[in-house]
Amino acid sequence: MQALLDAYRKELIGAIESLDTAEFAKFIDLLVGAYRSDNQVFIVGNGGSAGTANHFVCDFGKNAVPWDKRRFRIHSLCDNVEVITALGNDIVFDQIFRFQLGNQMRPGDVLIVLSASGNSPDLVEACTYAKSIGGHIVALSGFGGGKICDGADAVLTTDLRSYERIEDLHMMILHMVVCWFKENNGTL
Repeated sequence: MQALLDAYRKELIGAIESLDTAEFAKFIDLLVGAYRSDNQVFIVGNGGSAGTANHFVCDFGKNAVPWDKRRFRIHSLCDNVEVITALGNDIVFDQIFRFQLGNQMRPGDVLIVLSASGNSPDLVEACTYAKSIGGHIVALSGFGGGKICDGADAVLTTDLRSYERIEDLHMMILHMVVCWFKENNGTL
């Protein structure tokens, strides 16, 4: 039991310590720019990462900006199972996020993409669309990167190969983003 706890802790702490500060700063800068320009922020992920996306919308939308200021316009494309299943069934699953972005995303908006492998076709398609219209992409990935990182404006990757640890790290990164804004909201 102790060996599992020690190994898990060691891997996760190592991943946190190896986060690229410059890429984190780019992530923050993209969000500050979106706020100042009144652009929208979208977030996507599959499986556990979809849950992380929805969690971030709650935390970031509620806590990143003081109550007396305009809030971020942030949306999870993972939170409507009816839309996702209809698009997957009636069109094709790899277009579930790209199709939603086609209705909502505008140039200058930010797309945050969460993925363990970085290669899920639906997430890659969303990135391709976002770039094609002049959107910005923040990619959070495990397994050392993946296709979602190609052309992204900010990339936070880890070499971890455990889905659980990757998802833990992504949640921590997103919580760090919320905390940064709470502690630096004078920059808005």
